[in-house]
Amino acid sequence: MKCEAIIFDLDGTLLNTLDDLADANNQALTEMGFPTHPVESYKYHIGNGVRLLLERTLPEDSRDDAMVEKGVAMMKAAYDKCWANKTRPYEGIAEMLDELTRRGVRMAILSNKPHEYTQVIVDKLLANWNFEEVWGVSDTTPPKPDPAGISSLVEKMGVAKENLLYLGDTATDMETATGADIFAVGVLWGFREADELTQSGANVLLSKPAELLDVMDKD
Repeated sequence: MKCEAIIFDLDGTLLNTLDDLADANNQALTEMGFPTHPVESYKYHIGNGVRLLLERTLPEDSRDDAMVEKGVAMMKAAYDKCWANKTRPYEGIAEMLDELTRRGVRMAILSNKPHEYTQVIVDKLLANWNFEEVWGVSDTTPPKPDPAGISSLVEKMGVAKENLLYLGDTATDMETATGADIFAVGVLWGFREADELTQSGANVLLSKPAELLDVMDKD
C-alpha cells in the first residue's frame, strides 16, 4: 500500500509505560488509604485517560466525583516524579522508526495522556526521531475513541486517509481509527490481546515492530 504517514498511539505502542503508571497510581491509592493493584492488572485499567484510570482502580463505593478528582491530582503529582524511572521504547521500536525515517514516512503521535505529559515524554524518550505532530488530550483534542482528534490531526497533516496508518494496542485505538475511516493496525506487544483488537476493528495485527514494514510493502 502507499503509506505516506503513520500516526502512533504512545503508551503500549511506542513506549512501555506500564510500570511507571502503575507505581504512580498505586502511590496515590496508598496515600488515600485504599488497596493497590498488581502491575499487570494496569494493562486493563490504562488507555482511556487519567480520570477513567482512577474510576477503575478506586473501590466501587469511593468513586464519587470528589474522590476521583482527588485521586487524579494525587496520581498526577506522583507521575510527575516517576514517569521516566522505568518507561522505555519497546524492543524493535528504535529500528522501526529509523527505517520509517529513512523511507521519508511522516510520523505523528496521538495519545490519551494529557497533552503536556505527552509532549514532555516524547521530547525526552523519543527525541531521536521527528514526529511532526504530538497531540495528547486537551481542551481542543478529546480523548480517544472520539474520532474528532485523529480527524483534526489528519486534516492538519494534509494526508489522504487512504495513504495513512494508525497504530495502537487497545480497543480504544482501533475504534478511534475505524471511526475516522483510517486503516487500523493493532500491536500485540502492548497492553491488550489479539481478540480485543480484532473485534474492535483492527485491519491487521503485528507481533513485532518490524512487521509494520511488511504491511507497508504489500500491494
